[in-house]
Amino acid sequence: MTKKRSADQAGEIIKKVKENQVKIIELQFSDLTGRPKKLEIEDSQLAGAIEGGQWYDGSSIEGHGRIAESDMRLVPDLSTFAIFPQNTTGPRIARLICDIHTPDNQPFASDPRFILKKALAKAKNLGYDYLVGPELEFFLLERASLPNLRPHDNKGYFDDGGQGRSWRFLRKVMDNLPAFAITGECQHHEVAPGQHELDIRYDSALKMADNVLTIKRLLKSLDQGFGLKVTFMPKPIQGINGSGMHVHQSLFKGKQNAFFSPNNEYKLSRLALHFLAGQLKYAKGLCALVASSVNSYKRLVPGYEAPVNVCWGQINRSALIRVPRYTPGKENSTRLELRCPDPYCNPYLAFAGMLACGLEGLKEKLEPAEPVNEDVYHLTKKKRKALKIGVLPASLGEAIAELKKCQPLVNLLGEETLEKFLNACQNDIEAARLEVTPWEIKRFL
Repeated sequence: MTKKRSADQAGEIIKKVKENQVKIIELQFSDLTGRPKKLEIEDSQLAGAIEGGQWYDGSSIEGHGRIAESDMRLVPDLSTFAIFPQNTTGPRIARLICDIHTPDNQPFASDPRFILKKALAKAKNLGYDYLVGPELEFFLLERASLPNLRPHDNKGYFDDGGQGRSWRFLRKVMDNLPAFAITGECQHHEVAPGQHELDIRYDSALKMADNVLTIKRLLKSLDQGFGLKVTFMPKPIQGINGSGMHVHQSLFKGKQNAFFSPNNEYKLSRLALHFLAGQLKYAKGLCALVASSVNSYKRLVPGYEAPVNVCWGQINRSALIRVPRYTPGKENSTRLELRCPDPYCNPYLAFAGMLACGLEGLKEKLEPAEPVNEDVYHLTKKKRKALKIGVLPASLGEAIAELKKCQPLVNLLGEETLEKFLNACQNDIEAARLEVTPWEIKRFL
């Protein structure tokens, strides 16, 4: 961005703040685990924050941690400016998503947004743009029932729940999306009681990672007014389906989808097959980034539509990667759907890791095994071995052990950030190990 364009954009933002009587500006960012963070500044401080960034203490932020990283700077990305829809009470609020810089004004190596930018720059150097479209699943629980987890309804897949609380709540969320330049496509009830899915139009991976955090914040900021509690836990309730974040992905060269080819049965180009093979090869290590919580592995078990088998197919929803059917005239919709991510992950690291593994497949010119278009859950162990079908890690501990061995992801994160990420995961593993669960009381008492 040129200095003149940046100055013009800054002037436009300051003008909008005055015209709309915005009093508070949220400077938003993410820690290494994907937890949204914000620093509120007054409207009078906006020009200074745009010009020179905003200092903050990073010593207690997950992924910073060291004393040498206590003084950090938030640098607003002016393209992310948005004004929250007007509330009936309270001051107007706007937001800017920020990159994290060190005191010497260099990008912070452990900033998840910077890590994704690096991965996208690598793809761009090869001539490609990485576009993704996540499907966000979540549960709506009765707030009044907490700490007990009671779904707000007993509906199932695509059921019509009428125009009750959940419909009004989700309608308000969808109506708010345009204020953040997000194009909502649809929302519907998912398989489990109280479970819903929200889909938005595909976009560049950086914009989409920003969008995921925006939507999660929006959902959580509105739920209380409807007596509901939103949770993105992958498996909040035992015995029913968990929540995933299936990600549709493709590489574009200019305005053309580089994944499309008319000469393949699945309409996939050689490039798409190499990309697919890269994600399959490194799927076990990738799991640590896309399913990054202890709870994620309560979802990734057979029998609940969650993929645990490292294979690909078209009609097969038990496969790790699904190829949606081709529609004539819709060549640019050609895509690969990765089904193991969940909504608790850090979207910046998840998309960066997915891209890094796919690009490694291009570099190595990997070829995927034959597609599997039958229910893998019902195959014998012998048949799965014959088809070269691997299995995803069964725990976060297994996943981070695989991450350590996954060279494309080690290179992506860098030694220092990898160590921080592993430490964060290990802390959760240790905390979970020390927890006495209701199952243990029931089983052993």
